[in-house]
Amino acid sequence: MVNSLSPSLRRVVVLGTGGTIAGRAASGGDNIGYTAGQVGVADLLGGIDAPEGLELVAEQVAQLDSKDMSFDTWLQLAQRCAGRLAEADVAGVVITHGTDTIEETAFFLQTVLAPGKPVVLTCAMRPASSLSPDGPQNVRDAIAVAAAPSAKGVTVVCAGAIHSALDVQKVHTYRPDAFASGDAGPVGYVEEGAVRRLRDWPQSPAGKRSKILEAKPGTATRWPRVEIVTSHAGASGAIIDLLLQERAAGVAEPVRGLVLAATGNGTVHHALEAAALRAHDAGVTVLRATRCASGRILPRPDDRLRDAGALTPVKARIALMLELLETAAA
Repeated sequence: MVNSLSPSLRRVVVLGTGGTIAGRAASGGDNIGYTAGQVGVADLLGGIDAPEGLELVAEQVAQLDSKDMSFDTWLQLAQRCAGRLAEADVAGVVITHGTDTIEETAFFLQTVLAPGKPVVLTCAMRPASSLSPDGPQNVRDAIAVAAAPSAKGVTVVCAGAIHSALDVQKVHTYRPDAFASGDAGPVGYVEEGAVRRLRDWPQSPAGKRSKILEAKPGTATRWPRVEIVTSHAGASGAIIDLLLQERAAGVAEPVRGLVLAATGNGTVHHALEAAALRAHDAGVTVLRATRCASGRILPRPDDRLRDAGALTPVKARIALMLELLETAAA
């Protein structure tokens, strides 16, 4: 249960954003025909007792299907995390979230917050109305990580595994154990409420908090438009050329960055690469990220477009978006 406030206890703040974990279906046997974001975060915590020495504080930040996650919700969530983590008695923050974009939200938060305390995202592959929901155990495990004395950085906890925000990917459409961390492997596991750590907690790529956290609440942020284009057999540069035509026509939000979801070690179909180089010459920032689920791009001396290393295309997009945002603010 959610305990009443007491100054003698450490607190874990649980922020709700919706998702499958807060979803409901017409019957308990339906694990795919549900509507996400129907159950409030306080109700999700209703059957969960706080570990000894902790209080759980519930706050609803958003109530949506994570496929519809927005930049503005990310910023609101990051600012709420920053404010709560600055409170001396807050041990950490837990965020309940949908699985579809949880890896993107986690990477965004790790990058902009660079937190010295834990921020733990958790989720469910089955709705709250399921005959056998996985959400309650995931929330319990996430609270255990948020309360761990040595924990820091942003992680995703699902099916007992602790994944770094930098490495986590959703790799299955249906199974409760839907996440993996590629070559790096999990940070650790939660076993009967105890955290068993295998490697270091995630570190922010920049090493410091982003200036975008200083934006006044309610202030509209102009997020730079960054698109992802996939390289594949028979690819063409038609999509990029259309984006360049839009840019030349003076549309309100012209493309400012492109991420190429490249094959193998960052290779790009020759027609798509030619269009990407045209975009580069026109002032669009272009970044290559591999489509492969594991591994990283190893750069070559003759590479004409820079690469995103081990970042997936969706995470490379966030990194590029933040880079362009910081450049514009400088």
